Amino acid sequence: MNELDFALIGQRIKQVRSDKKLTQEYLANVTGVNVSHISNIETNKVKVSLTLLVGICNALDVTMDYLLENEYHTPNSTLEKELINTMKDMPKDKLETLLRIAKVL
Repeated sequence: MNELDFALIGQRIKQVRSDKKLTQEYLANVTGVNVSHISNIETNKVKVSLTLLVGICNALDVTMDYLLENEYHTPNSTLEKELINTMKDMPKDKLETLLRIAKVL
């Protein structure tokens, strides 16, 4: 098994935090660590622990698979599964419309 890309995980944490207009201080307070530790995770100076990663996900209201998306090596991504589940109960005419839209994209 290859090493996880902790730099990318840190970047994703920072991106989500910034998009939600949250500070490192907020994230540190909610997760029970100091601000420098959050900064070090975001800049890849330290590796985030699994326990803290779960806390960060809860604080940012994102799923683990979102932050670790590039680490999965399965043919079906979470996004693909969600699309399939959404389409399962769609009427045929809406499925045909969706297919035409997807082909244009």
